[in-house]
Amino acid sequence: MIKYIVTGGAGLIGSNLVAALNARGETDILVVDNLNHPMKRRNLEGLRYAGYLDKRDLRAALRACEYGSVETIFHLGACSSTTERNLEYLADNNTAYTRELCEWALAGGRRFIYASSAATYGGGEHGYSDAPEIIPLLRPLNAYGQSKQDFDLIALREGWLDRIAGLKYFNVFGPNEHHKGEMRSVVHKAHGQIRRTGSLQLFRSHRPDYRDGEQTRDFVYVRDAVAVTLFFHDHQEASGIFNCGTGQARTWLDLGRAVFAAMGLEPNIEFIDMPPTLREHYQYHTEADLTRLRACGCNHVFMTLEAGVHDYVTSDLARQPE
Repeated sequence: MIKYIVTGGAGLIGSNLVAALNARGETDILVVDNLNHPMKRRNLEGLRYAGYLDKRDLRAALRACEYGSVETIFHLGACSSTTERNLEYLADNNTAYTRELCEWALAGGRRFIYASSAATYGGGEHGYSDAPEIIPLLRPLNAYGQSKQDFDLIALREGWLDRIAGLKYFNVFGPNEHHKGEMRSVVHKAHGQIRRTGSLQLFRSHRPDYRDGEQTRDFVYVRDAVAVTLFFHDHQEASGIFNCGTGQARTWLDLGRAVFAAMGLEPNIEFIDMPPTLREHYQYHTEADLTRLRACGCNHVFMTLEAGVHDYVTSDLARQPE
């Protein structure tokens, strides 16, 4: 009997969520993903789950009224490439697919928890508040962010936000992201680059108000992202769209130095020009406003950037083959 569906279950947040459910003794889990990469298969090794379904088949299964025993859908699967330009694909895979799953969940009285994104905030012109009245004002900088914003707007318009939970994940990093290619975290990329060359390259700033390497992000260790996600499973009275970040912006230099420190090395950082195609779509600052997350009762204490990077490097990346 399937109790949980985890889409994107072989991905970064999804596989860590399945592991966390296993730690609670839960194994009645349907993992949904597209196992198009051998490293995604590796993410599922050692996990206990009742079944696996390719994401292309889930929609048909739900239309056929299968999986009626499901209590909660964790919808974490999406195309997360910030450089994806196929708008039709994003509209279907990230927006329409999410709507179908949400409608199915609501029709059956099931809990629906889904991944929105900090990419919806665009250049931060309206700040980083997750208040409902801010959602229509946001202007994402790329098509991926827009596809996430489009579902947030649907949920707001349809009045679903008092029954579902959406999480605007900020820059999540941690074990099981090896398959993500260019969408891997800079922690992962930095570790590999330092191990190969002894140095780290970061993008130079192309704005006068930010020095090189002092562009900022809200970096979130994946175990914290999972803990917040499970809070909304455990507290179904807490509904709406919420930021999932530490609430503290840190620089790329901070991140680079943390990786060097975790590797026991002195920092050796150089700057390179950002590709022109990225410059107008680049977020120079993100920082989660945690006002509403705290107000709904989530008091989870996030790991510091340094602690998260150290844990990731020593427990996972250092053990990977070169």
